[in-house]
Amino acid sequence: MALSLPKSFWNARAIALAAAAAAFAIVAFTPAVLNDADTYWHIAAGRWMIDNGAVLRIDPFSYTFAGHPWQTHEWLSEIAMALAYVGAGWGGLLILFGATGALTAGLLARHLSRRLSGLSLLVTLVLSFACLAGSLLARPLLLALPLLEIWAAGLVIARGKGRAPPWKLLPAMTLWANLHASFLVGLVLIIPFALEAAMDDTQTRTKTIERWVLFAVLALLAALLTPYGIEGLIFPFRLMAMPSLNLISEWAPTNFQTFQPLGFAVAAALYVLLSRGVAVKSWRVVILLGLLYLALAHVRQQMLIAIVGPLILAEPLAQALKISSRENKPSNGFAAVLIFAVLVAALGVLRLSLPLARGDGVTTPATALASVPVSLVHTPVLNDYAFGGYLIFNDVRPFIDSRAELYGEKFIGRYLQMVRPDKPLLAATLAKYHVRWTIFAADNPAVGAMDTMQGWHRLYADRWAVVHVRDGVQ
Repeated sequence: MALSLPKSFWNARAIALAAAAAAFAIVAFTPAVLNDADTYWHIAAGRWMIDNGAVLRIDPFSYTFAGHPWQTHEWLSEIAMALAYVGAGWGGLLILFGATGALTAGLLARHLSRRLSGLSLLVTLVLSFACLAGSLLARPLLLALPLLEIWAAGLVIARGKGRAPPWKLLPAMTLWANLHASFLVGLVLIIPFALEAAMDDTQTRTKTIERWVLFAVLALLAALLTPYGIEGLIFPFRLMAMPSLNLISEWAPTNFQTFQPLGFAVAAALYVLLSRGVAVKSWRVVILLGLLYLALAHVRQQMLIAIVGPLILAEPLAQALKISSRENKPSNGFAAVLIFAVLVAALGVLRLSLPLARGDGVTTPATALASVPVSLVHTPVLNDYAFGGYLIFNDVRPFIDSRAELYGEKFIGRYLQMVRPDKPLLAATLAKYHVRWTIFAADNPAVGAMDTMQGWHRLYADRWAVVHVRDGVQ
């Protein structure tokens, strides 16, 4: 007997709620979401701002750049992260990001269901979420994903209706600009859609251009409503211009020598479109190529194409698969919503009730730090780049951490050269900054150099970290 599914199974609302519930469960119950060094200092920054009732404008954490100007462009995300952590610990943080993942998944499923249905919708969602999986980490970019989805979907829907985007999108831009610097992508997306509208609308082109230009200007003004104004707009350009970013793992190019869902997603989309002879509008091709370039250049940018790509390709995919488009009409989905709410609430309670200990790991040298004598721990340290966030979280001032925009190209370049290791540069750095102890990842090449450094000895070592101190210090 053939397996048949009720029509309600493919109901747009049901699929959206199912996608949201699945995303919440995956994120909330995956401790690896916390395996990011940035998470620690984001929480510390949020706590500082809550305690001081002000937005951070100078560095209060490191000892090498203490007091230097520092633009906390993700200030609102950091406050949200700190509140979640202070209120409910690591479980609360996972619930916060689980809720964000659920909102993103539900919105994407809902908007894609305007064009796709059935198996095509399900496969598109799976491929999209697979591309997101590698970047599911507790940091502000994830909190901004629902706004990326809302913004991109708003532009696509506006074009589909032959009109400029509605002004109700503008508050989303302001919120986005205070959560994460990826808001710049939202501003840039306006340009190709506006050019497409101008090219397609031959009868009222002047009026169309005026409406899109007005929306673009208002969106730009909305993005300036942050504590930093124009500096907040310039910041992403300054960060992306740093050549040393590619030497940092999250900013490294996508490596296809390992399994990358992005490759399968691109191949699947190309196969369907090319085999069915369906064309994609030229300016949308420009958008997709631009997002693909970012994803290939920086692995963390795969999130952008994973969200925006399906929204742009939904219409041509529907044409290729001969799926008739439809508007999402209100339906009596109270039962589905109730089930979703109860399920998510139950999962949230379960998450909070389960213990979540943060043990030693690639970003968490807990035992190694605990081995450092109290009299030494607050003296100058030379640390592994990945350990900086954990040190900040524990009120230890690091030599360096992952705030590349604070330390700058020259400082980061010298640090990376030093830990290759360049032993003379390493020795000079230890002397210049009066370093009394070091803590490096066990596989960091600097460990071997420290083992042979005159006047230094190992204090502690495990599979994750190695601590060296100056001779005479126990």
